[in-house]
Amino acid sequence: TPDGLVQRMVGRELDTLYPKQETVVGGPVLEVSRLTREGVFTDVSFEVCAGEIVALAGLVGAGRSEVARAVFGIDRYDAGTVMVGGRGLPGGSPTAAMSVGLALVPEDRRQQGLVMDGSIERNIGLTALRSLRRGPVVSRRAERVRAADWAIRLQLKYARLSDAVGVLSGGNQQKVVLAKWLSTEPVVLIVDEPTRGIDVGTKAEVHRLLSQLAADGLAVLMISSDLPEVLGMADRVLVMHEGRLTAEIPRSEATEETIMAAATGQIRGEAA
Repeated sequence: TPDGLVQRMVGRELDTLYPKQETVVGGPVLEVSRLTREGVFTDVSFEVCAGEIVALAGLVGAGRSEVARAVFGIDRYDAGTVMVGGRGLPGGSPTAAMSVGLALVPEDRRQQGLVMDGSIERNIGLTALRSLRRGPVVSRRAERVRAADWAIRLQLKYARLSDAVGVLSGGNQQKVVLAKWLSTEPVVLIVDEPTRGIDVGTKAEVHRLLSQLAADGLAVLMISSDLPEVLGMADRVLVMHEGRLTAEIPRSEATEETIMAAATGQIRGEAA
């Protein structure tokens, strides 16, 4: 069976792929209100609280990644507001987003998340070049120490930190992207398709990491097309259809059927 195959591959049962921890959910950290980008998404409002994993689900083309890019400031939006920790965030500025504690792990790690010819240590340090600088140049020693620390924390498998990140497996490349952003000590982590294209064993490690981060008080917004991942990891599920939020479903009521009904426009408004 598929479950038996997974167990033989990774040495544990399928249920352990989604090690969801119980957390104490705090107050809102990320607040998005009536966000609109003409022709892409309309009137999108939601919040993500400390200690919570909120999944943004929907079919491809529903506007999920576009909302994340707008929140982080990569793409400009036409109307609406984004607040982090009660402070308004100006649109169109990833630098401003980073300064208030936002982090974005993009959907395409090879094209948007990594410099494939760059070393592992250089990729991990890209978000912290200012703090790694000694005078006018980046300290190679500080860069290496920072990378080695995160490699241990995320159980990265590599030969040398000076190796190009392109020689790593897909799962270990994803860990490098996560290390790059987690090293900024964010208050909100946006992860777009966090386990796409990686092996089953590493999927479980990424899920365990996200669960632990939420337990430590981080607010996590997870965009995923993998319904078992959404059901296994999310405290709440927000569903988009054709650029609009069509449902907000609590973990206790989320099923593949309710999510797909909302994703195809059959349910509108808050699911109860």
